[in-house]
Amino acid sequence: MLNTSRFSLVGTLCLLLTAPLTMAQTQLTPESERISDMAIHADHQAYGALQGRIHQLNEHGVPVRDYHLSKAQCWLDVSLHEYTRNDRSAFPQEAMTESEKLILALENKVRPLPMDTPLVNNAARLRPDLWERTEALKKHSGFKCAWPQVSCAEVELVHAGNEFNQQQWRHAKPYVQIAEDLVAQADELVAACAPPPEAPRAAIVVPPAPLPAPQPQRLTLAARVLFDFDKYTPDHIRPATLAELDQLVARVKLEGIHIESLVLVGHADRLNSTGKQDYNQQLSQKRVNTVRNLLAAQGLTVSKVSIDAKGDTDQVLACKAQFKKQAELEECLLPNRRVVVELVGVKGSAK
Repeated sequence: MLNTSRFSLVGTLCLLLTAPLTMAQTQLTPESERISDMAIHADHQAYGALQGRIHQLNEHGVPVRDYHLSKAQCWLDVSLHEYTRNDRSAFPQEAMTESEKLILALENKVRPLPMDTPLVNNAARLRPDLWERTEALKKHSGFKCAWPQVSCAEVELVHAGNEFNQQQWRHAKPYVQIAEDLVAQADELVAACAPPPEAPRAAIVVPPAPLPAPQPQRLTLAARVLFDFDKYTPDHIRPATLAELDQLVARVKLEGIHIESLVLVGHADRLNSTGKQDYNQQLSQKRVNTVRNLLAAQGLTVSKVSIDAKGDTDQVLACKAQFKKQAELEECLLPNRRVVVELVGVKGSAK
């Protein structure tokens, strides 16, 4: 009698040994199943694990400013950014996969490493002039002085193209602006990094001019705060999303980001426990006020704040299936009971 388990094990080992070293493995929870704290917590752990591997690569000598390590970080950042904004497309997963591919290649010392930037999720190719400038920068003799700026500009152009496909120019514009700023910084850095012309013999050698000071970097950060059914107080915020809000505030303080504007938009699900026409509108407003107070309590005060309460007019999940219990329907509608937080700030500028 054949020992089928032994043959199965051998086959599995052969597949593992012949699999590409850069095959990404990390998978987010499918979009339709992201309706529980457990699923969201698992996804955040996946992001944390990849972030830890980037950290370990740096600990083992890969510079933070390395083109490919910077690109892995930027892919991971845009993936998490869109995940927290409840992007239900394939973009968060595909951006995460691009990050993990680069991480695996660096871990396994693959050479040569790829220099291309795929348009994940069929992102539109916006601003061909910026794409041409990044390609020219890669061929410049001073390219090494602008690795992080070029790699992240390319990723932000893909980010912008994805937003354009989903919600048109208004949502793509902030990321195009980030790409423009990064390419402009890269132009200055490579120009200053180019070797000076060889001095004639016996001439006095003038030391090269110092590199220009880093230019301020404009950032857009976002978080999504979810509430229990028919609730609006801090005690009824889902813990995973409260941690997401805390991480946003911590990053602002740690990186010294000067906040230029803050937008808070409140939402409610389609259910109405009272029947009053404006009940969900008032409920979404109360949720906005709760989040604003939480930010103020952590010292995050902004002069330019935009607040909006949309009630139940903007549902991200319809949940039209037949549910046996009311509690199951309420849990399915969880992504609709949200406050979206989005801030624009400048990193590296004097306040």
